[in-house]
Order: sequence, then structure tokens, then C-alpha cells
Amino acid sequence: MQNNNIKINTDFTKYIELFKEENSKINLVSRSQTEFLYEKHIYDSLSIKLFFEKYNVKSGTLLDIGTGGGFPSFPIAIEYPDFQVFALDSIKKKTVALQNIKNALNLANLTVINARAEDLKNQKFDIVTARAVSDLKTVFLYSFPLAKNYMVFYKSKKVYDEIKEAENTIKKHNCKIIDIMNYKLPTEEDIERNLVIVSKSKN
Repeated sequence: MQNNNIKINTDFTKYIELFKEENSKINLVSRSQTEFLYEKHIYDSLSIKLFFEKYNVKSGTLLDIGTGGGFPSFPIAIEYPDFQVFALDSIKKKTVALQNIKNALNLANLTVINARAEDLKNQKFDIVTARAVSDLKTVFLYSFPLAKNYMVFYKSKKVYDEIKEAENTIKKHNCKIIDIMNYKLPTEEDIERNLVIVSKSKN
């Protein structure tokens, strides 16, 4: 189990206020989830720090597929200004809300894209992430054509069942799961989470 004490450097107060304002107009997350926005969404999104630090990743382009309410794309863009972050979602009303938050925060290193992963033909990103999108096999197939180096997938404690179903597909595409990084959310429920790190080339 990884050290659960993930150090977050940024004050997310303004972001949370803006998020709640937009969420009152459109459900980016369920209303009940806004009470635990930091613990269950922001902290979870920034668990990618475990990957950044272990693999010495300090900058680059990052595509977040199916960003939904802006997780993990927005917390990453706020916490890591040296990354160029692209928040992709196919639902127009969500991307409009996310664009409003981006503009209010003046996040120059974040781009909101209203499209599907299949629409981004011939585009490549250093890292592709996905959180709460689909099972590992499916989200890998969406991510693989767009990734240059790494894919980082946020998964629950059922991660090993998903890996078993996906591992042959991942190998067939000359990729490899190089790490499974475990952590827990800072909640009373003691929720276990995992980052599945996939390298684009076995070599």
C-alpha cells in the first residue's frame, strides 16, 4: 500500500466555489457529492502525484478522456502549471460549464474539448488519463491511439478483476502494466483506490 499522505500544495477554495456554482445549474457531480468534493474528487484526482514522483514526470501534455465534472483534469492543471492539460468530454453542457470554470480561474494551461476520443485522429499526448469512464479493457482501447508514453487509469478496489480481463488486449497492443499504485481517500469510509500505470511500449 502506498503512503496515503499525498501532499497537495494548492488552495482549492476558489475552484470549489466556482465548481459548486456551476454544479447548481447542471449536475457535474451529484449534489450529495459536493459536500465531499475535496476528499472524493480533488484528492483522488491528485493521487497522480504518486506516478509523477516515482517516474520523475515533471511536465508534458496530458489528455483526460471522459473528464465529466473535470476530474482529474482540473485539479491536475491547477496543481501542475507545467503540464498542458486537455479535458475531453462528449457532453456539450458539461464542457460549457467546465469552460466557465476555466475562464474564471484563468487556467492558461487547460483546454476544454467537446468531442469523443475517436474524433482526435492523429493527435498524441504524453499521458492519457481516465477516471470513472469504463472498464479497463474498454478505456485502454480508447486511450491507446492517443498516448505517446503512458496511460494512467483511476480504478476501484476491483482493479484486479479488470486487469485479468484486459491483460491480453494490453499485451496484443505491445503495452504493459508497469505499476499498480494503491492509496486511500481521506474519508471515514476508508475508500481504497488504485492507479493502473500502462506503458505504451513493452521496451
